[in-house]
Amino acid sequence: MVFALLTVYLLQVTGLLLVGGLLLLWVCWKLGRELYLQASAGHAAQTVEGIVHSEAPASPARKTTRDAVVQIVIADVSMSLDNVLAVAGIARDHAWVLVVGLAMSIAFMGLAAAFIARLLARYHWIGYLGLVVIFYVAVAMMYEGTLQILAAMA
Repeated sequence: MVFALLTVYLLQVTGLLLVGGLLLLWVCWKLGRELYLQASAGHAAQTVEGIVHSEAPASPARKTTRDAVVQIVIADVSMSLDNVLAVAGIARDHAWVLVVGLAMSIAFMGLAAAFIARLLARYHWIGYLGLVVIFYVAVAMMYEGTLQILAAMA
């Protein structure tokens, strides 16, 4: 909620709407890359199923507890900020949309995280649908942010 209040306030500053759109575009790139890698890994697993390879896959490097904690904290903060940017970008000046959107996202993730994860694993297109929505919001924010900057310059 702190991120939400800060984001709504900051989106009123000239130029930050464009920056928020660019951040969401970066989130789209990360999400798209992750979806692509998951789909590639799933496809590779299907094509090599039952075939024995002489080369063993490289094992990932071991992480320390500190590395894991830092990664979790960064992921939590960035996912919270991503979520707030997306909801604030859609809500704009409608506080009730912001509150309802954040409440729904918190409820969905808290109450139905395992179910949503199973749905995303089974139906990959849902992830792509979410990617399209976030991309649309990012482009709209960048467009409106550019108009906002041009109006301020005139």
